[in-house]
Amino acid sequence: MDYRQLRIVFMGTPEFAVASLDALVQGGCKIVGVITAPDKPGGRGMQLQQSAVKQYALSHQLNILQPPKLKDPGFIQQLRNLKADLQVVVAFRMLPEVVWNMPPLGTINVHGSLLPQYRGAAPINWAIINGEEETGVTTFKLRHEIDTGNILMHAKLDIGKNENAGSLHDRMKLLGAGLLLETIQQLAAGQLEEITQSMLEIDPLLVRLAPKIFTETCEINWDESIDTIYNLIRGLSPYPAAYTFLDGKVLKIFSAAKEHTQPAETPGAYVTDHKTGLKFAAADGYIHVKDIQLQGKKRMPVEDFLRGYRFVKNDASL
Repeated sequence: MDYRQLRIVFMGTPEFAVASLDALVQGGCKIVGVITAPDKPGGRGMQLQQSAVKQYALSHQLNILQPPKLKDPGFIQQLRNLKADLQVVVAFRMLPEVVWNMPPLGTINVHGSLLPQYRGAAPINWAIINGEEETGVTTFKLRHEIDTGNILMHAKLDIGKNENAGSLHDRMKLLGAGLLLETIQQLAAGQLEEITQSMLEIDPLLVRLAPKIFTETCEINWDESIDTIYNLIRGLSPYPAAYTFLDGKVLKIFSAAKEHTQPAETPGAYVTDHKTGLKFAAADGYIHVKDIQLQGKKRMPVEDFLRGYRFVKNDASL
């Protein structure tokens, strides 16, 4: 069957999902419906904000549905009326079975890891936080348990030693978009064999998860090694950002550099020359902060910050 004959419903909300939707549109897929989050108030004046997926769908005259509740009978009937052969989910909410099990070809999800590794809400972040050198994208069929469905295709992606989550996100969304289109093409042609995740030769004890990032996840523990801290900073940059405290205020750190040495200060103590450098002691060296944002202030390079900041205590010099 020609993949362009398939009736496809696309589900997604953030900018990450736009690349996949665009790949399908540019590839000639028949998108009969786009499901995205309802508009929400935000920004200056708390005006209603449209999701990135909705903005794209509007610009391409696609049919849009924005159900507040995915189990709503009215929405379920609207979805059935679209008579989709296949549904695609990229960065969207958890779906009830009545939704993901509706089309005859099932529902495909694009996940930002090499499943079964890094199942969960934040696979890009956790891969970097854990110091991985490789990750990737997986297309798979949805089932009850999150991120456990049968795998369709994998694509690998190297992680740069100094790469942050933002950069990896941008590269991964393009890789995932291409893999999704290829998956649909091969699925339509009957050339794909589904692989259960239990068939992959991975010790269940070695499978790492990617749970949601909470505020406490982002606080730096200066008793850790500088490699561990550096990976945390990379893995949470640019959002939500790792943080510590400076003179009692939250200091977000977006980029940093490592100095391997035996620190003279206790972990968490900072050293500055008040001009160009600010570093924090860790267990086995220093973290030199480069791009920061103090609570109540704008994000800025450390040099700009030091020109206008008065430290509460007397500091050692670099």
